[in-house]
Amino acid sequence: MKNVAISGFGITKFTRDDLPIESLMASAVKSLFVNTPNLVQKDVDAILTATSDSSKYLSSITAELTGITPKISHNVESLCNSGANCAISAFAYIASGLADVALVVGAERFDSPGLILEWDKSRGQFRHPIYWSSIFTKSHMRRYGTTKEDLAIVSAKNHKNALANPYAYFEKEFSINDIMRSKNLTEDIRLLDCSYPCSGSAAILLTSEDVTKRFTDCPIWITGIGQRTVSASFTKNHDFTAIQSTREAANDAYKMSSKESSEIDVAEVHDAFSICEIIEVEDLGFAIKGNGSKYVREMYDTQNRRINPRGGLLGSGHPLGATGIAQIIEIVQQLRGEAKKRQVEGADVGLVQNMSAAATSSTVLIMQS
Repeated sequence: MKNVAISGFGITKFTRDDLPIESLMASAVKSLFVNTPNLVQKDVDAILTATSDSSKYLSSITAELTGITPKISHNVESLCNSGANCAISAFAYIASGLADVALVVGAERFDSPGLILEWDKSRGQFRHPIYWSSIFTKSHMRRYGTTKEDLAIVSAKNHKNALANPYAYFEKEFSINDIMRSKNLTEDIRLLDCSYPCSGSAAILLTSEDVTKRFTDCPIWITGIGQRTVSASFTKNHDFTAIQSTREAANDAYKMSSKESSEIDVAEVHDAFSICEIIEVEDLGFAIKGNGSKYVREMYDTQNRRINPRGGLLGSGHPLGATGIAQIIEIVQQLRGEAKKRQVEGADVGLVQNMSAAATSSTVLIMQS
């Protein structure tokens, strides 16, 4: 199996602009070519797209719009987890020898149909994701004493981190009080406990070890991968204080990379709602179960950017298909030492956790410089 590196990237600012999905994807690809000057269209063996948009044949359309004629092209759709899953599909093509250079691009519009999983009838009339997040929140509060202020700290931290991210949707800092006073959507969830759907795109270039030096002097290697799907209906969860799919995916990624949670220097985790980050830092092994809120509070108090340095989904926005790829780009920049004001000092090992549909599926990647 060939080693696989991330050798380039491109990203657009996340906005509420009403742009066609094809234009969004083309913009990120063009940005990638600008940032990877030795790359030309004929180098690309595979182009894979990630989105929950209902448009058809997007990988081939994106290839045509950007002058690429690849051997392999297709779309990957897995709701919020589309981006990371798409990157792993590209990894598999390269590791197996079917391609040497793969371009992965994810994009979403602010009005994506992927915001709600229509199939999950177990939700009844409560189809919007705020309801599953409310159940997770209530469960964690009851078992571990998590408070509404703990939730607000997650959001305040990530909105503050987003101020140093030029591609973030939000450009405003929110205090803990601002967040706690924002509109109540359920008994436990407020408006600023939620990530925002928006328009945006992101692209990465994956290369085999045979050709990586042609494109970069600073490759970032994918050394661990874990994936797990436990169901589609979130009510099949047996424990709403944990994310089983993330725990199992993380265990596989740690094993593949021969790393432990204590060796992760910087991580991008899927904070679609404030409660998600608290649970994820526990299930990824960064904090003891039940101490996730304390762990996040300490980061906020000390201005530690180890978790979600770009602002997470709460601060950066959440264009579904682009999110997992944007998370990967942040870790690439961190491990290259190119994250500027967001830089986590001494970052050599990074982790990405991307998930879908009330955490019924998760993907974890471990990357090293």
